[in-house]
Amino acid sequence: MTVRDRVEAAGPTRPAPSSGPPAPPTGRRTELALLVLAAAITTASLVAVEIDQQHALSPALGYLGLAYLALFAGAHLAVRRWAAYADPLILPCVALLTGLGLVMIHRLDLGLATDALNEGQTPPAPDAIRQLAWAAGAVLLLVVVLWRLPDHRVLARYGYLFGLVGLVLLVLPGLLPASISQVNGAKLWIRLGPFSLQPGEFAKLAIIVFVAAFLVEKRDLFRTAGRRIGRMELPRPRDLAPLLIAWLAAVGVLALEKELGASLLFFGIVLAMIYIATERVSWVLIGLLFFVATSVLADHVFAHVAVRVAVWADPTGDFATTGYQLSEGLFGLGYGGLLGTGLGAGHPDLVPLANTDFIIAALGEELGLAGLSAVLCVFLLLIGRGLRTATAARDPFSTLLAAGLSFSLALQLFIVVGGVTDLIPETGLTAPFLSYGGSSLLANYVLVAALLRVSHHTRRPIERPAAPSVPLAHAATVMSPRPDVVAEARRSETR
Repeated sequence: MTVRDRVEAAGPTRPAPSSGPPAPPTGRRTELALLVLAAAITTASLVAVEIDQQHALSPALGYLGLAYLALFAGAHLAVRRWAAYADPLILPCVALLTGLGLVMIHRLDLGLATDALNEGQTPPAPDAIRQLAWAAGAVLLLVVVLWRLPDHRVLARYGYLFGLVGLVLLVLPGLLPASISQVNGAKLWIRLGPFSLQPGEFAKLAIIVFVAAFLVEKRDLFRTAGRRIGRMELPRPRDLAPLLIAWLAAVGVLALEKELGASLLFFGIVLAMIYIATERVSWVLIGLLFFVATSVLADHVFAHVAVRVAVWADPTGDFATTGYQLSEGLFGLGYGGLLGTGLGAGHPDLVPLANTDFIIAALGEELGLAGLSAVLCVFLLLIGRGLRTATAARDPFSTLLAAGLSFSLALQLFIVVGGVTDLIPETGLTAPFLSYGGSSLLANYVLVAALLRVSHHTRRPIERPAAPSVPLAHAATVMSPRPDVVAEARRSETR
Protein backbone atom coordinates (compact mmCIF):
# COMPACT_ATOMS: atom_id res chain seq x y z
CA MET A 1 0.00 0.00 0.00
CA THR A 2 1.39 3.35 -1.02
CA VAL A 3 1.59 6.37 1.25
CA ARG A 4 -1.25 8.02 -0.64
CA ASP A 5 -3.50 4.98 -0.11
CA ARG A 6 -2.75 5.00 3.61
CA VAL A 7 -3.65 8.68 3.94
CA GLU A 8 -6.93 8.21 2.04
CA ALA A 9 -7.83 5.23 4.17
CA ALA A 10 -7.19 7.16 7.40
CA GLY A 11 -9.56 9.93 6.28
CA PRO A 12 -9.06 13.71 6.34
CA THR A 13 -6.42 14.93 8.76
CA ARG A 14 -7.25 17.59 11.36
CA PRO A 15 -4.72 20.02 12.75
CA ALA A 16 -3.96 19.78 16.45
CA PRO A 17 -6.02 22.30 18.40
CA SER A 18 -3.95 25.36 19.22
CA SER A 19 -3.94 26.52 22.81
CA GLY A 20 -3.97 30.22 21.79
CA PRO A 21 -2.84 33.07 24.03
CA PRO A 22 -3.36 32.50 27.75
CA ALA A 23 -6.34 34.21 29.33
CA PRO A 24 -5.38 37.41 31.19
CA PRO A 25 -5.54 37.22 35.00
CA THR A 26 -8.76 38.47 36.54
CA GLY A 27 -7.18 39.67 39.78
CA ARG A 28 -9.68 37.87 42.00
CA ARG A 29 -6.96 36.11 43.99
CA THR A 30 -5.36 39.47 44.73
CA GLU A 31 -8.74 40.82 45.77
CA LEU A 32 -9.32 37.86 48.10
CA ALA A 33 -5.90 38.28 49.73
CA LEU A 34 -6.49 41.99 50.30
CA LEU A 35 -9.95 41.30 51.72
CA VAL A 36 -8.38 38.89 54.22
CA LEU A 37 -5.92 41.66 55.18
CA ALA A 38 -8.78 44.15 55.61
CA ALA A 39 -10.66 41.65 57.79
CA ALA A 40 -7.54 41.08 59.91
CA ILE A 41 -7.07 44.84 60.47
CA THR A 42 -10.74 45.30 61.35
CA THR A 43 -10.75 42.34 63.76
CA ALA A 44 -7.55 43.45 65.48
CA SER A 45 -8.94 46.98 65.85
CA LEU A 46 -12.18 45.67 67.39
CA VAL A 47 -10.18 43.57 69.85
CA ALA A 48 -8.03 46.58 70.81
CA VAL A 49 -11.13 48.71 71.44
CA GLU A 50 -12.81 46.05 73.59
CA ILE A 51 -9.71 45.40 75.70
CA ASP A 52 -9.04 49.10 76.31
CA GLN A 53 -12.65 49.98 77.11
CA GLN A 54 -13.85 46.87 78.96
CA HIS A 55 -10.64 44.93 79.70
CA ALA A 56 -12.46 41.89 78.29
CA LEU A 57 -13.99 40.62 75.07
CA SER A 58 -17.78 40.75 74.83
CA PRO A 59 -20.05 38.51 72.69
CA ALA A 60 -20.87 41.55 70.54
CA LEU A 61 -17.31 41.44 69.22
CA GLY A 62 -17.85 37.96 67.79
CA TYR A 63 -21.14 38.97 66.17
CA LEU A 64 -19.60 42.04 64.54
CA GLY A 65 -16.52 40.20 63.32
CA LEU A 66 -18.35 37.19 61.88
CA ALA A 67 -21.01 39.34 60.20
CA TYR A 68 -18.30 41.52 58.65
CA LEU A 69 -16.50 38.45 57.26
CA ALA A 70 -19.73 37.00 55.87
CA LEU A 71 -20.72 40.26 54.17
CA PHE A 72 -17.52 40.77 52.24
CA ALA A 73 -17.11 37.09 51.46
CA GLY A 74 -20.48 37.36 49.74
CA ALA A 75 -19.44 40.57 47.98
CA HIS A 76 -16.26 38.87 46.72
CA LEU A 77 -18.23 35.92 45.35
CA ALA A 78 -20.64 38.30 43.59
CA VAL A 79 -17.77 40.20 41.97
CA ARG A 80 -16.13 36.92 40.96
CA ARG A 81 -19.41 35.81 39.35
CA TRP A 82 -20.65 38.98 37.61
CA ALA A 83 -17.62 41.29 37.31
CA ALA A 84 -14.68 38.93 37.12
CA TYR A 85 -12.33 41.42 35.42
CA ALA A 86 -13.06 44.37 37.72
CA ASP A 87 -10.18 46.19 39.40
CA PRO A 88 -9.06 43.98 42.34
CA LEU A 89 -8.29 46.94 44.64
CA ILE A 90 -11.70 48.66 44.66
CA LEU A 91 -13.61 46.23 46.88
CA PRO A 92 -10.80 45.73 49.46
CA CYS A 93 -10.45 49.52 49.90
CA VAL A 94 -14.19 49.83 50.48
CA ALA A 95 -14.16 46.87 52.87
CA LEU A 96 -11.31 48.37 54.94
CA LEU A 97 -12.96 51.80 55.15
CA THR A 98 -16.28 50.24 56.15
CA GLY A 99 -14.54 48.13 58.77
CA LEU A 100 -12.67 51.10 60.27
CA GLY A 101 -15.91 53.07 60.42
CA LEU A 102 -17.59 50.16 62.19
CA VAL A 103 -14.69 50.01 64.68
CA MET A 104 -14.95 53.71 65.54
CA ILE A 105 -18.76 53.60 65.84
CA HIS A 106 -18.45 50.60 68.20
CA ARG A 107 -15.81 52.46 70.19
CA LEU A 108 -18.10 55.49 70.55
CA ASP A 109 -20.96 53.18 71.62
CA LEU A 110 -18.80 51.79 74.42
CA GLY A 111 -17.74 55.26 75.54
CA LEU A 112 -21.30 56.57 75.63
CA ALA A 113 -22.48 53.46 77.49
CA THR A 114 -19.76 53.93 80.13
CA ASP A 115 -20.64 57.60 80.58
CA ALA A 116 -24.34 56.74 80.96
CA LEU A 117 -23.64 54.07 83.58
CA ASN A 118 -21.40 56.44 85.54
CA GLU A 119 -24.24 58.96 85.63
CA GLY A 120 -26.81 56.35 86.64
CA GLN A 121 -28.65 56.45 83.30
CA THR A 122 -29.70 53.76 80.85
CA PRO A 123 -27.08 53.24 78.09
CA PRO A 124 -28.31 54.22 74.62
CA ALA A 125 -28.92 51.59 71.98
CA PRO A 126 -25.65 50.76 70.16
CA ASP A 127 -25.27 52.29 66.72
CA ALA A 128 -22.74 49.67 65.56
CA ILE A 129 -25.44 47.00 65.23
CA ARG A 130 -27.57 49.35 63.12
CA GLN A 131 -24.55 50.27 61.01
CA LEU A 132 -23.85 46.59 60.43
CA ALA A 133 -27.46 46.08 59.32
CA TRP A 134 -27.13 49.02 56.91
CA ALA A 135 -23.85 47.53 55.65
CA ALA A 136 -25.65 44.25 54.97
CA GLY A 137 -28.30 46.10 52.98
CA ALA A 138 -25.59 48.01 51.11
CA VAL A 139 -23.71 44.84 50.14
CA LEU A 140 -27.00 43.26 49.05
CA LEU A 141 -27.68 46.32 46.89
CA LEU A 142 -24.19 46.03 45.36
CA VAL A 143 -24.87 42.40 44.48
CA VAL A 144 -28.24 43.26 42.92
CA VAL A 145 -26.70 46.02 40.78
CA LEU A 146 -23.94 43.71 39.52
CA TRP A 147 -26.50 41.00 38.79
CA ARG A 148 -29.20 43.08 37.12
CA LEU A 149 -26.94 45.55 35.27
CA PRO A 150 -24.79 43.45 32.93
CA ASP A 151 -23.93 46.48 30.79
CA HIS A 152 -23.74 49.94 32.39
CA ARG A 153 -23.94 51.67 28.99
CA VAL A 154 -27.68 51.02 28.90
CA LEU A 155 -28.02 53.79 31.51
CA ALA A 156 -27.20 56.38 28.84
CA ARG A 157 -30.55 55.66 27.14
CA TYR A 158 -32.40 56.96 30.21
CA GLY A 159 -30.18 59.97 30.88
CA TYR A 160 -32.96 62.57 30.94
CA LEU A 161 -35.10 60.36 33.17
CA PHE A 162 -32.20 60.09 35.62
CA GLY A 163 -31.82 63.87 35.48
CA LEU A 164 -35.48 64.42 36.34
CA VAL A 165 -35.39 61.87 39.17
CA GLY A 166 -32.19 63.37 40.53
CA LEU A 167 -33.58 66.90 40.51
CA VAL A 168 -36.77 65.80 42.28
CA LEU A 169 -34.81 63.91 44.94
CA LEU A 170 -32.50 66.88 45.42
CA VAL A 171 -35.17 69.51 46.07
CA LEU A 172 -37.91 67.34 47.61
CA PRO A 173 -36.80 67.71 51.27
CA GLY A 174 -36.70 71.50 50.90
CA LEU A 175 -40.34 71.54 49.79
CA LEU A 176 -41.60 69.34 52.64
CA PRO A 177 -42.62 70.62 56.10
CA ALA A 178 -39.76 71.03 58.55
CA SER A 179 -41.39 68.54 60.92
CA ILE A 180 -40.54 65.63 58.62
CA SER A 181 -37.47 66.96 56.79
CA GLN A 182 -35.35 69.10 59.13
CA VAL A 183 -32.55 67.76 61.33
CA ASN A 184 -30.04 70.06 63.06
CA GLY A 185 -31.24 73.02 61.02
CA ALA A 186 -30.82 71.40 57.57
CA LYS A 187 -33.76 70.10 55.55
CA LEU A 188 -32.18 67.02 54.03
CA TRP A 189 -34.32 64.17 55.30
CA ILE A 190 -37.64 62.46 54.76
CA ARG A 191 -38.79 61.03 58.10
CA LEU A 192 -41.84 58.78 58.37
CA GLY A 193 -42.02 57.32 61.86
CA PRO A 194 -38.90 55.27 62.60
CA PHE A 195 -37.91 55.29 58.93
CA SER A 196 -35.70 58.10 57.61
CA LEU A 197 -34.02 58.64 54.25
CA GLN A 198 -31.68 61.25 52.82
CA PRO A 199 -32.69 61.53 49.13
CA GLY A 200 -29.74 63.76 48.22
CA GLU A 201 -27.35 60.82 48.48
CA PHE A 202 -29.18 59.02 45.67
CA ALA A 203 -29.78 62.24 43.74
CA LYS A 204 -26.01 62.57 43.42
CA LEU A 205 -25.79 59.27 41.53
CA ALA A 206 -28.74 60.03 39.25
CA ILE A 207 -27.32 63.45 38.35
CA ILE A 208 -23.91 61.94 37.51
CA VAL A 209 -25.56 59.50 35.08
CA PHE A 210 -27.59 62.34 33.52
CA VAL A 211 -24.60 64.67 33.11
CA ALA A 212 -22.49 61.88 31.57
CA ALA A 213 -25.22 60.99 29.05
CA PHE A 214 -25.94 64.66 28.28
CA LEU A 215 -22.29 65.54 27.67
CA VAL A 216 -21.85 62.59 25.33
CA GLU A 217 -24.99 63.51 23.38
CA LYS A 218 -24.16 67.23 23.19
CA ARG A 219 -20.39 66.97 22.86
CA ASP A 220 -20.30 69.23 19.79
CA LEU A 221 -22.10 72.00 21.68
CA PHE A 222 -19.40 72.12 24.35
CA ARG A 223 -16.53 71.94 21.88
CA THR A 224 -17.71 74.82 19.72
CA ALA A 225 -15.18 77.61 19.93
CA GLY A 226 -16.26 81.03 21.09
CA ARG A 227 -14.22 84.16 21.60
CA ARG A 228 -10.50 83.62 22.06
CA ILE A 229 -8.57 85.57 24.70
CA GLY A 230 -4.87 84.79 24.57
CA ARG A 231 -4.49 81.02 24.71
CA MET A 232 -7.93 80.46 26.24
CA GLU A 233 -11.11 79.85 24.25
CA LEU A 234 -14.23 81.10 25.98
CA PRO A 235 -17.52 79.28 25.27
CA ARG A 236 -20.33 81.07 23.51
CA PRO A 237 -22.88 82.68 25.88
CA ARG A 238 -25.70 80.43 24.68
CA ASP A 239 -23.58 77.34 25.45
CA LEU A 240 -23.45 78.25 29.15
CA ALA A 241 -27.04 77.11 29.74
CA PRO A 242 -26.15 73.72 31.33
CA LEU A 243 -23.71 75.36 33.75
CA LEU A 244 -26.25 78.05 34.62
CA ILE A 245 -28.91 75.41 35.31
CA ALA A 246 -26.51 73.54 37.62
CA TRP A 247 -25.67 76.80 39.38
CA LEU A 248 -29.35 77.71 39.86
CA ALA A 249 -30.09 74.22 41.20
CA ALA A 250 -27.20 74.54 43.69
CA VAL A 251 -28.47 77.94 44.83
CA GLY A 252 -31.97 76.48 45.18
CA VAL A 253 -30.67 73.70 47.41
CA LEU A 254 -28.80 76.27 49.49
CA ALA A 255 -31.92 78.41 49.91
CA LEU A 256 -34.53 75.67 50.40
CA GLU A 257 -32.60 73.14 52.45
CA LYS A 258 -30.14 75.40 54.29
CA GLU A 259 -27.37 73.00 53.34
CA LEU A 260 -24.05 74.32 52.11
CA GLY A 261 -22.33 70.97 51.57
CA ALA A 262 -24.92 69.42 49.24
CA SER A 263 -25.03 72.49 46.98
CA LEU A 264 -21.23 72.70 46.82
CA LEU A 265 -20.92 68.98 46.07
CA PHE A 266 -23.57 69.07 43.34
CA PHE A 267 -22.13 72.10 41.54
CA GLY A 268 -18.55 70.83 41.85
CA ILE A 269 -19.39 67.46 40.29
CA VAL A 270 -21.13 69.04 37.30
CA LEU A 271 -18.28 71.51 36.75
CA ALA A 272 -15.62 68.77 36.94
CA MET A 273 -17.46 66.55 34.45
CA ILE A 274 -17.83 69.44 32.00
CA TYR A 275 -14.09 70.06 32.23
CA ILE A 276 -13.31 66.37 31.67
CA ALA A 277 -15.56 66.34 28.59
CA THR A 278 -14.20 69.57 27.06
CA GLU A 279 -10.63 69.83 28.47
CA ARG A 280 -11.08 73.60 28.55
CA VAL A 281 -9.85 75.65 31.47
CA SER A 282 -12.29 78.41 30.56
CA TRP A 283 -15.21 76.33 31.87
CA VAL A 284 -13.45 75.93 35.22
CA LEU A 285 -12.72 79.65 35.50
CA ILE A 286 -16.32 80.57 34.68
CA GLY A 287 -17.58 78.02 37.22
CA LEU A 288 -15.25 79.40 39.88
CA LEU A 289 -16.56 82.91 39.17
CA PHE A 290 -20.10 81.66 39.77
CA PHE A 291 -18.96 79.95 42.96
CA VAL A 292 -17.19 83.01 44.38
CA ALA A 293 -20.12 85.29 43.55
CA THR A 294 -22.58 82.85 45.14
CA SER A 295 -20.43 82.48 48.26
CA VAL A 296 -20.25 86.24 48.82
CA LEU A 297 -23.99 86.62 48.20
CA ALA A 298 -24.88 83.68 50.48
CA ASP A 299 -22.78 85.12 53.31
CA HIS A 300 -24.92 88.27 53.24
CA VAL A 301 -28.32 86.72 52.49
CA PHE A 302 -28.50 83.36 54.30
CA ALA A 303 -28.11 83.48 58.08
CA HIS A 304 -27.00 79.85 58.41
CA VAL A 305 -24.17 80.39 55.94
CA ALA A 306 -23.06 83.51 57.81
CA VAL A 307 -22.92 81.53 61.08
CA ARG A 308 -20.75 78.82 59.55
CA VAL A 309 -18.41 81.37 58.01
CA ALA A 310 -18.09 83.13 61.39
CA VAL A 311 -17.29 79.83 63.13
CA TRP A 312 -14.74 79.04 60.42
CA ALA A 313 -13.04 82.39 60.92
CA ASP A 314 -12.95 82.02 64.74
CA PRO A 315 -13.95 78.58 66.10
CA THR A 316 -13.56 79.59 69.75
CA GLY A 317 -15.27 82.97 69.37
CA ASP A 318 -18.59 81.49 70.52
CA PHE A 319 -17.30 78.32 72.13
CA ALA A 320 -20.37 77.55 74.24
CA THR A 321 -22.84 77.42 71.32
CA THR A 322 -22.05 77.59 67.61
CA GLY A 323 -18.31 76.93 67.88
CA TYR A 324 -18.44 74.07 70.39
CA GLN A 325 -18.44 71.15 67.92
CA LEU A 326 -15.62 72.43 65.74
CA SER A 327 -13.53 73.53 68.72
CA GLU A 328 -13.83 70.12 70.41
CA GLY A 329 -12.93 68.43 67.15
CA LEU A 330 -9.80 70.56 66.79
CA PHE A 331 -8.87 69.89 70.43
CA GLY A 332 -9.22 66.16 69.78
CA LEU A 333 -6.98 66.30 66.71
CA GLY A 334 -4.39 68.26 68.67
CA TYR A 335 -4.62 65.85 71.62
CA GLY A 336 -4.01 62.88 69.31
CA GLY A 337 -0.76 64.33 68.02
CA LEU A 338 1.41 62.34 65.65
CA LEU A 339 0.69 58.76 66.77
CA GLY A 340 -2.66 59.16 68.56
CA THR A 341 -3.86 58.07 71.96
CA GLY A 342 -4.60 54.53 70.79
CA LEU A 343 -7.93 52.94 69.96
CA GLY A 344 -10.19 53.26 72.97
CA ALA A 345 -7.86 55.54 74.94
CA GLY A 346 -9.06 58.95 73.80
CA HIS A 347 -12.20 61.01 74.42
CA PRO A 348 -13.83 61.36 70.97
CA ASP A 349 -17.28 61.07 72.55
CA LEU A 350 -16.90 64.66 73.79
CA VAL A 351 -17.44 65.88 70.22
CA PRO A 352 -21.12 66.18 69.25
CA LEU A 353 -22.10 63.89 66.36
CA ALA A 354 -18.69 62.24 66.45
CA ASN A 355 -20.02 59.14 64.67
CA THR A 356 -21.40 61.10 61.70
CA ASP A 357 -20.12 64.59 60.81
CA PHE A 358 -16.93 64.43 62.89
CA ILE A 359 -15.80 60.81 62.63
CA ILE A 360 -12.62 62.08 60.97
CA ALA A 361 -11.81 63.99 64.16
CA ALA A 362 -12.47 60.86 66.24
CA LEU A 363 -10.12 58.80 64.07
CA GLY A 364 -7.49 61.55 64.18
CA GLU A 365 -7.57 61.67 67.97
CA GLU A 366 -7.07 57.94 68.54
CA LEU A 367 -4.96 57.09 65.48
CA GLY A 368 -3.01 60.32 65.30
CA LEU A 369 -1.77 62.11 62.21
CA ALA A 370 -0.03 58.95 61.01
CA GLY A 371 -3.14 56.78 61.28
CA LEU A 372 -5.45 59.38 59.80
CA SER A 373 -3.03 59.86 56.90
CA ALA A 374 -3.12 56.10 56.30
CA VAL A 375 -6.93 56.19 56.19
CA LEU A 376 -6.81 59.07 53.71
CA CYS A 377 -4.31 57.11 51.60
CA VAL A 378 -6.85 54.28 51.35
CA PHE A 379 -9.36 56.83 50.06
CA LEU A 380 -6.80 58.16 47.58
CA LEU A 381 -6.07 54.62 46.37
CA LEU A 382 -9.79 53.99 45.81
CA ILE A 383 -10.25 57.31 44.00
CA GLY A 384 -7.12 56.72 41.93
CA ARG A 385 -8.30 53.31 40.77
CA GLY A 386 -11.61 54.84 39.78
CA LEU A 387 -9.89 57.55 37.75
CA ARG A 388 -7.63 54.94 36.19
CA THR A 389 -10.74 53.07 35.12
CA ALA A 390 -12.05 56.30 33.57
CA THR A 391 -8.88 56.90 31.55
CA ALA A 392 -8.84 53.32 30.24
CA ALA A 393 -12.56 53.16 29.34
CA ARG A 394 -13.44 52.29 25.76
CA ASP A 395 -16.29 54.75 25.20
CA PRO A 396 -17.00 58.38 26.25
CA PHE A 397 -19.98 57.55 28.45
CA SER A 398 -17.95 55.06 30.50
CA THR A 399 -15.14 57.60 30.86
CA LEU A 400 -17.45 60.35 32.12
CA LEU A 401 -19.43 58.01 34.37
CA ALA A 402 -16.35 56.57 36.10
CA ALA A 403 -14.73 60.00 36.36
CA GLY A 404 -17.88 61.56 37.83
CA LEU A 405 -18.30 58.80 40.40
CA SER A 406 -14.64 58.97 41.43
CA PHE A 407 -14.56 62.76 41.61
CA SER A 408 -17.71 62.80 43.74
CA LEU A 409 -15.87 60.70 46.35
CA ALA A 410 -12.82 62.96 46.15
CA LEU A 411 -14.80 66.18 46.48
CA GLN A 412 -16.93 64.87 49.34
CA LEU A 413 -13.82 63.72 51.20
CA PHE A 414 -12.19 67.13 50.70
CA ILE A 415 -15.28 68.94 51.98
CA VAL A 416 -15.52 66.70 55.06
CA VAL A 417 -11.82 66.78 56.00
CA GLY A 418 -11.57 70.49 55.17
CA GLY A 419 -14.52 71.27 57.43
CA VAL A 420 -13.24 69.19 60.36
CA THR A 421 -9.75 70.71 60.17
CA ASP A 422 -11.12 74.28 59.70
CA LEU A 423 -9.63 74.59 56.23
CA ILE A 424 -13.07 75.52 54.85
CA PRO A 425 -16.41 76.21 56.59
CA GLU A 426 -17.97 73.08 58.05
CA THR A 427 -20.81 71.81 55.86
CA GLY A 428 -22.37 68.83 57.65
CA LEU A 429 -21.50 66.20 55.02
CA THR A 430 -20.52 62.73 56.22
CA ALA A 431 -17.36 60.82 55.35
CA PRO A 432 -18.08 58.09 52.74
CA PHE A 433 -18.09 54.51 54.14
CA LEU A 434 -16.88 55.69 57.57
CA SER A 435 -19.74 57.69 59.07
CA TYR A 436 -22.86 56.23 60.63
CA GLY A 437 -25.91 56.45 58.39
CA GLY A 438 -27.91 54.22 56.12
CA SER A 439 -28.61 56.51 53.17
CA SER A 440 -24.96 57.39 52.67
CA LEU A 441 -23.84 53.77 52.93
CA LEU A 442 -26.47 52.47 50.51
CA ALA A 443 -25.80 55.17 47.92
CA ASN A 444 -22.02 54.79 48.11
CA TYR A 445 -22.22 51.04 47.61
CA VAL A 446 -24.34 51.60 44.49
CA LEU A 447 -21.54 53.96 43.39
CA VAL A 448 -18.98 51.20 44.00
CA ALA A 449 -21.08 48.69 42.05
CA ALA A 450 -21.19 51.07 39.08
CA LEU A 451 -17.40 51.53 39.27
CA LEU A 452 -16.90 47.77 39.38
CA ARG A 453 -19.16 47.33 36.36
CA VAL A 454 -17.27 49.97 34.33
CA SER A 455 -13.94 48.48 35.42
CA HIS A 456 -15.02 44.98 34.38
CA HIS A 457 -16.10 46.25 30.97
CA THR A 458 -12.80 48.12 30.55
CA ARG A 459 -10.41 45.35 31.64
CA ARG A 460 -12.26 42.47 30.03
CA PRO A 461 -10.41 41.14 26.94
CA ILE A 462 -12.11 41.86 23.63
CA GLU A 463 -13.55 38.69 22.16
CA ARG A 464 -12.70 38.27 18.47
CA PRO A 465 -14.35 35.60 16.31
CA ALA A 466 -12.02 32.68 15.75
CA ALA A 467 -11.05 31.79 12.19
CA PRO A 468 -12.90 28.68 10.95
CA SER A 469 -10.73 25.58 11.03
CA VAL A 470 -10.66 23.72 7.71
CA PRO A 471 -9.14 20.24 7.40
CA LEU A 472 -5.94 20.29 5.40
CA ALA A 473 -7.21 17.69 2.94
CA HIS A 474 -10.25 19.86 2.10
CA ALA A 475 -8.47 23.23 1.97
CA ALA A 476 -8.61 25.05 -1.37
CA THR A 477 -5.40 25.10 -3.40
CA VAL A 478 -4.39 28.15 -5.42
CA MET A 479 -1.91 27.62 -8.24
CA SER A 480 0.48 30.51 -8.95
CA PRO A 481 1.96 30.80 -12.43
CA ARG A 482 5.72 30.70 -12.88
CA PRO A 483 7.38 34.15 -12.93
CA ASP A 484 9.07 33.57 -16.30
CA VAL A 485 5.72 32.62 -17.87
CA VAL A 486 4.10 35.81 -16.52
CA ALA A 487 6.97 37.96 -17.87
CA GLU A 488 6.77 36.35 -21.30
CA ALA A 489 2.99 36.96 -21.43
CA ARG A 490 3.42 40.64 -20.59
CA ARG A 491 6.08 41.04 -23.33
CA SER A 492 3.72 39.45 -25.81
CA GLU A 493 0.94 41.90 -24.92
CA THR A 494 3.19 44.92 -25.52
CA ARG A 495 4.30 43.81 -28.99
